[in-house]
Amino acid sequence: MITRDELIEIGVYNKPHGVNGEISATIDCELDILSQFSCLVSDIDGIFVPFFVSSKRGKTAQTVLLQIDGINNESEATLLVNKTIFVKKNEFDKLAKVYDSDEMPIDYFIGYKAIINEDTVGEIVDVDDSTANVLFRIEVDDKELLVPAVDEFVVDIDTENETIELDVPTELLDL
Repeated sequence: MITRDELIEIGVYNKPHGVNGEISATIDCELDILSQFSCLVSDIDGIFVPFFVSSKRGKTAQTVLLQIDGINNESEATLLVNKTIFVKKNEFDKLAKVYDSDEMPIDYFIGYKAIINEDTVGEIVDVDDSTANVLFRIEVDDKELLVPAVDEFVVDIDTENETIELDVPTELLDL
């Protein structure tokens, strides 16, 4: 049985495309990376279910059209609309060593140690992407820091040691 801890979020299913079961999806990684996962996983009625992609093609920069095995019509594809798309974290970790960290979805960095202004501060425990300004939630001792997850603050990402170095204005750390 697949658990949430084994997964990393990479996107969301949008709406059916045509009548043959194809569905559009917004994906946070490149199409060629998507090809290397054994399956896509979504929560269906509280159970994480694997789905196998039989074909895929790009539509826009972050939108792809997917044909999923066993989904053969628009009605079946509708069952996936607005469902989060996950992949297995262990497969994602292997690919992280091959691809640039800027091609990875932001959720990938949950669990990384945050080094802020050259001091090891804490661990990224979550990513708040509920607004246009995505924030790292960093647990530091008994408090939580919210740091904007923007390129301007990222100095270095070390996927081998699972650290992310940030250069953040001290004024933001005092909020």
